[in-house]
Amino acid sequence: MRFSYQIGMCDPDHYLPLARAAEQAGYHGITIPDSICYPQEASSKYPYNKDGSREFLESVPFVESLIAVAAMAAVTESIRFSTFVYKLAVRQAAIVAKQVQGIQVLSGNRFDFGIGISPWEEDFAVCGVPWEKRGKRFDEQIAILRGLETGDYFGYTGELHRMPPNKMNPVPSRPTPLLIGGHSEPALKRAAQVGDGWMCAGADMEELEAYIGRLNQLREEFGTADKPFKVFTTGQNAFSPEGIEQLESLGVSDVVIGFRNVYELEEDKPLEEKIAMLNWYAGEFING
Repeated sequence: MRFSYQIGMCDPDHYLPLARAAEQAGYHGITIPDSICYPQEASSKYPYNKDGSREFLESVPFVESLIAVAAMAAVTESIRFSTFVYKLAVRQAAIVAKQVQGIQVLSGNRFDFGIGISPWEEDFAVCGVPWEKRGKRFDEQIAILRGLETGDYFGYTGELHRMPPNKMNPVPSRPTPLLIGGHSEPALKRAAQVGDGWMCAGADMEELEAYIGRLNQLREEFGTADKPFKVFTTGQNAFSPEGIEQLESLGVSDVVIGFRNVYELEEDKPLEEKIAMLNWYAGEFING
């Protein structure tokens, strides 16, 4: 089992010291959530909390996630980073590809790119991107990310994207792992067919077992079962040796540890308290 520490939705001054502290404590990775803005009016429902509300995001500071990764990578040496998850479908694919390539080159390939569509219709409206055919848009963007990372000339003609042949430089020395977020059947199929892993935003053990079981079925169907594959999930069940063992038995490879329930509008904690808590967990469950 690998352990990642969640940084984000907090005082921006906490990012760099927390990254250094997590690396020193022995965490394998750091995850960063993604959000663009908080609309004044919204009708979309959030699929990963009990009531579907988004009030927990209002007035919460979000440093743009790729900028946060780059800054934290610059002050660390070995810890990995992953977005959990980046709303790719509302962004411009070629620009994102260039940003990710830069992160990989400057960090020594320490980035796993967790990506998704975004459940908020308002995100698409703010970014001027159609809500319709968002899944198809996302699929085409994945192909563009892969193609532009080769360092060769690459063009693309799809239903929603037209891009003339071009190449980018520098590119990473190995492909960026793409981890697909989402709990729906299309998301699971996408992760199994073209992803290097899957990210679960939260589930009880029974639900998690069903999701991973379905992923394993789909990977057999798509012929990708022998490909390396990471499974990230939130760590509410990882605060006991028995819980960690059960997660491992289900096929979880990476657990994301946090000490704040943002859905319940818990206030941010002081930096010193955060560092003490991450050190406590590392001593109990990572380095013990």
